Amino acid sequence: MKAYSTDLRERVVAACQQGGRTIGEVAAQFSVSDSFVRKLRRRQRTSGSVAALPPHSGPAPVLNAAAQAQLSACLRQEPDATLTELCIWLAAIGGPAVSQTTLWRAVQALDWRRKKRVSTLPSATPNA
Repeated sequence: MKAYSTDLRERVVAACQQGGRTIGEVAAQFSVSDSFVRKLRRRQRTSGSVAALPPHSGPAPVLNAAAQAQLSACLRQEPDATLTELCIWLAAIGGPAVSQTTLWRAVQALDWRRKKRVSTLPSATPNA
């Protein structure tokens, strides 16, 4: 969701500072929620700024570029390795201990596709 403009934020704070009006009235005038007005007033009181906070980038990746390069090299050498084997190999070379899900995301980011192994041997009798 896109942040409200700085101009709107300043007008909301100015309307609140004029006094004589409730938060609900100010929110209705500018078509914003009551909680937005409360949070905006609190931010203006504590930091002195009404500017929007920068977007959060999320958690840092567990596998850095060096670990991804090592994983890519391992996948080229052992393309049939399972995710469990790759997790064990990565921990053995001193890489971070990661779950199979995290490793799968890293494998997908490297644009590798996992081939499925045949879990049972083919039947000795022909299909009729």
